Amino acid sequence: MEQQKFTKVINASPEKVWKVLWDDETYPQWTAIFSKGSYAKTDWKEGSKVLFLTPDGRGMVSKIKKKMPNEYMLFEHLGIIENEIENHESNEAKEWAGATEAYMLESVKNNKTQLTVKMDVVEEYKDFFLNTWPKAMSKIKDLAEKKN
Repeated sequence: MEQQKFTKVINASPEKVWKVLWDDETYPQWTAIFSKGSYAKTDWKEGSKVLFLTPDGRGMVSKIKKKMPNEYMLFEHLGIIENEIENHESNEAKEWAGATEAYMLESVKNNKTQLTVKMDVVEEYKDFFLNTWPKAMSKIKDLAEKKN
């Protein structure tokens, strides 16, 4: 497993970027870069389970290890989801178990936010995330910079 890191400066407050990341309306818009129609089932509370899902019933089962609103969110991946069923026992599930995904928001000059994402990635998905995360970061930036 290898850690990948992606950073983007966004012309919006940390509060606005946070809302884009985790709001039920905008979350599916930026995660569509990874898989069209993807969504999350969770209450977004620290310690809660998160099901990151695609319309075909696949995805990841994770938990929110740490949450500091408008600053930091850390997920720990626990397994995968296949046919809408949690799987913690297959080789693929065990490969992802313990992997983390962190979102850091830092206020920078002129009411801008630096968003940094650090993600543990298994070898099979390394190139996929290297290709898609920069596009997802651009989508997050576009959504956060839209005028209200």
